[in-house]
Amino acid sequence: MTTSKRSMLRGSNPAWRSLTLIICSLFILAACTTKPKQDYDVDYDFAALKTFSQLTIKQTDDPLTADRINADIKQTLLNQGYAYQADNADFIVNYAFVTQDKEKDSGLSIGLGSGTRGSSGGIGLGTSIGIPLGSDTAKTQMIQIDIVDPKDKRLIWRGNGQYHFDQGGEEKAQGINKTVIAILAQFPPQK
Repeated sequence: MTTSKRSMLRGSNPAWRSLTLIICSLFILAACTTKPKQDYDVDYDFAALKTFSQLTIKQTDDPLTADRINADIKQTLLNQGYAYQADNADFIVNYAFVTQDKEKDSGLSIGLGSGTRGSSGGIGLGTSIGIPLGSDTAKTQMIQIDIVDPKDKRLIWRGNGQYHFDQGGEEKAQGINKTVIAILAQFPPQK
C-alpha cells in the first residue's frame, strides 16, 4: 500500500476530517432542537382575518399557566397586527396545555475529534458522564393553539410547541412566552 493511501485511511486528509466533523455536528444539533409544528386548512383564506376573540379555560389544575398562556396569545396576536374584538370576531383562539414529567438528561456526552501528529493522523471518540444534582426529573409542557372559524366552528389552523422547566415562577413564565411566540410566528401560514 502506498503512503498516500495509508495516510487517507488514517484520516490525515484535512478535507475529510473537516467534512466528517461538520456532518457529525449537524446531526447532533438537529437532534437537540424542538421546532413548533402547525397544520391548517389549505383552502382557507387567511388574508381576510383581521379580528380575534379568545376562549378561556374555565377549570384547570394550573390557573397561573392558563392565565399566562391566554395573556401571551392575546399580546402576540396584537403585536402581529390583529385587533381584539370580544364579539363577532373573524376568528376564535382556543388553547390547551399538558404538563408531563420527563427524566433529565443523563449527563452523558459524546465527543468526536481529529488531529494529526507529524505525518500520521486519526480520529478520536470520547465520552463523559455528568453526575446529576437534585431532582432527576424535569417538566415538559406542550402548548396547543387552535384557530377556529366562528361561522361554522371549524378548525382552520393548529400550532403546537413545547418547553422544559424545573420549577415555576419567572423561568416558567419566560418559557411560556417564548413558546407561544414561536407557535404563533407560523400564523397565518405561508402558502
